[in-house]
Amino acid sequence: MIKMTHAVAAATAALLTMGMFGGTAFADPAPRPGPGPRPGPAKVTMDDSQSKITVMGEGERSAVPDVMRLNAGAEARRATAGAAFADARKAAAKLTEALLAAGIQARDLRTNELSLGPEYSTYPTISGYRAAQGVEAVVRDIGSADKVIDAVAAVGEEARLNGISFEVSNNRRLLRAARDAAFRDAGARAAQYARLAGRELGPVLTISEEDASPPPIRFAGAALADKASISPGQQTVSVDVRVVYGLL
Repeated sequence: MIKMTHAVAAATAALLTMGMFGGTAFADPAPRPGPGPRPGPAKVTMDDSQSKITVMGEGERSAVPDVMRLNAGAEARRATAGAAFADARKAAAKLTEALLAAGIQARDLRTNELSLGPEYSTYPTISGYRAAQGVEAVVRDIGSADKVIDAVAAVGEEARLNGISFEVSNNRRLLRAARDAAFRDAGARAAQYARLAGRELGPVLTISEEDASPPPIRFAGAALADKASISPGQQTVSVDVRVVYGLL
């Protein structure tokens, strides 16, 4: 069953009237009185005086990520700066060895933090020194994610786990599919409104990509086997495209 809101019904009526008498119609909700979010730009604009229609197409595609980025590191607190730095470096070397033994390639390891500084009991009294070295590991086999994380934890009390993120290695394929979907959506909207106005859809005049969203990670659902504790969820890419068609 199809439900038509008052706003959509009004927009359709406006298009039909425009087709008979000429003018411009906008298929977007009318501003609502009182507080609340303001409506966005029109997704469909038909200009009968110039024989064209402008539509916004929306496309979205999702995929299960196949790459995990692990941020880990080593941290040491000692009475002197030299001792803290030396012990943090030793622990970081041990961490690197553990990651390599867990199957991470050397090219997929990158140092992303190196710090040393004092700690205070009551400023300006120094109670000791803290040193840290961080590493980002690219895990290209998500099935081994638990093994890699366990290897970090086994390094010892100096080891730190600072978070994980997921991504699709071939993100361009996902983006192309979202663009295809957005363009098809724009064509379907334009054809529908042209038909409602008693016109025929003509050629494409202009195309502009309004937005290609950063791919957010959806941590939902168990995409791995039940025995695994790490789930990559889904990565979604959305695209908005503005297309101007001629009217016949």
